[in-house]
Amino acid sequence: MVKHARKVALRISIIYIIIGAVWILISDNISRTLAQGRFEVYIFFQQYKGWFFILATGIILYGLVYRRAYKLVESQQELVVKEHELQTSNQHYQSLFKHNPDGVFEISKTGEVLLANPEGEAIVGYSSEELQKMKPSALIAAEEFDMCKEYFKEVLNGKGAKFEMNVINRKRERRLLRCSLLPIIVHKQVVGVFMIARDITTYRQDEELMITSEKMSVIGQMAGAVAHEIRNPLTSLKGFVQVMQASKETNDTYLDIMMSEIDRINLISSEMLILGKKQHVSFEKTNLCEILKQVITLMEAQANLNNVSILLKETAKRPIYVSADANQLKQVFINVIKNGVEAIMEKGHITITVEEKDTRALIHFEDNGIGMSQERIEQVGTPFYSTKEAGTGLGLAVCYKIMERHQGTMHFKSGKGKGTTVTIDMPIIERNSRLS
Repeated sequence: MVKHARKVALRISIIYIIIGAVWILISDNISRTLAQGRFEVYIFFQQYKGWFFILATGIILYGLVYRRAYKLVESQQELVVKEHELQTSNQHYQSLFKHNPDGVFEISKTGEVLLANPEGEAIVGYSSEELQKMKPSALIAAEEFDMCKEYFKEVLNGKGAKFEMNVINRKRERRLLRCSLLPIIVHKQVVGVFMIARDITTYRQDEELMITSEKMSVIGQMAGAVAHEIRNPLTSLKGFVQVMQASKETNDTYLDIMMSEIDRINLISSEMLILGKKQHVSFEKTNLCEILKQVITLMEAQANLNNVSILLKETAKRPIYVSADANQLKQVFINVIKNGVEAIMEKGHITITVEEKDTRALIHFEDNGIGMSQERIEQVGTPFYSTKEAGTGLGLAVCYKIMERHQGTMHFKSGKGKGTTVTIDMPIIERNSRLS
């Protein structure tokens, strides 16, 4: 700044000296020419040329100083405007930061919390000053720390990230947060990370309660069909026992049939017990077709009662693996098949086709039932909207929620009297990968 001022002052001084020197040379030459040997004329011109020089240089200096002063005032006004804009922008940022209903954390490149807004402090139970002295490992659940580090590295490379993680608050309680990580970029360089977090612990508990409630409702509706399915082999068992009691002989053929019927009863009851048992939600590497076969075993009882056949087609040459909670995935498949069975008025069929498309698994459930209008398809998945007289509409709403957790989608294609095709789309995991 001082260096620049010196340059400007030097420039004006040099211009003034040059103008003075030029004026002396030119004026002396002009005065001698005009005087033509007359001394009084030469003296007169010499007497007044200084005043003319002062006037001329004053005008020139005024122009130079005015031009420079104008630029200075103009730049100062621009600086005032920019400062006002910066203050306004800073107030907007502070308002967004302080009054955000989600927790906002400013994190350094090394992972330390630099600042937290009031909602963020309320979520973890620590003030910004306390958070600055804490290590990230003291807040993040131990089993999820490595996962969070990987997401953090991605953000430092300029990518955003969304995920869910558990933190341990001041009361040593686990809180589930839905997080978004955003890079802080200054002069095209990542200088830190913003984390926006929402506490969804209560929301997830309510969601789990709804899923469990709907699952128990489905199990209750299936119970009658399962009881009927079990009654048939029990009748056979009773008959064979009575025959052997009367003949007092052991028949190997009868025993083989009896063991087969007992195995079937055991398979059906085991699947019902697994489905009904409250289990911790755990995403694991799961064989999709194996899950479908287990579901078909359960649903065959209800399908037989309604005179409906279920057929599974596997088009993929290799087993398809997905990251899933098997119990929740079964709940979705059972609900879809159950709806298909109930939509078939007379003898019908449900065809399940499993195919692999790029990195996605597609499961198509096709029935020849009564179908739905486009208006009803648009309402599918809306809680408390149902096409059945006694339906609550929660079944498919729960299915949509479960598929959302599994990064999957559900699509319906139907027409009045043309049956319905439900397509479930899920990401495939690598066959050689392992999930913790």
